[in-house]
Amino acid sequence: MPAPQAIAKDISQENRKDHPVVQLLQTQVANGFVLYANYKHYHWQTFGPLFYQLHLMWDQFAKDVLGSIDDLAERIRMIGPNVSSVQLKEFQDAATVHSAGSNQSPREMIEEADANLMLVIKDMRDGARAADENNDPGTVDLFSKLVQIHEKHEWFLRELLKKKDGFVA
Repeated sequence: MPAPQAIAKDISQENRKDHPVVQLLQTQVANGFVLYANYKHYHWQTFGPLFYQLHLMWDQFAKDVLGSIDDLAERIRMIGPNVSSVQLKEFQDAATVHSAGSNQSPREMIEEADANLMLVIKDMRDGARAADENNDPGTVDLFSKLVQIHEKHEWFLRELLKKKDGFVA
């Protein structure tokens, strides 16, 4: 039977900030914070004929993404270094998604959120592939679970954008 130290060395991830899986996870932590702030912004700024439905939808999206941030950050701690910073400005700089614009119509909010979600979905799928290539099934599983949340959100937004019937101005 191999010694526990030998097994630990064999199964441990490379605990470096520059490890590709750690970097992908850190990007998704940053994206989560930006998406959360965006969804709350949209929640507070929405108006029009679909106000009630959009107001509730944005709030649910915010809750869903907030719940994912801790899982991502804890995964980094399991396989890598401490998260170097939790400064909002640094999260915004590290994110691949964009912060919400101002003075937007409900349609512009939905379009912006949809574009951001497409980036997150692509990044998470790429992250799952990279984690698999680095023999990290735990991160593959995490990305696989979380991407489904974003895919569902994107589906809802895509459905709202399909018809140009005047309800989402």
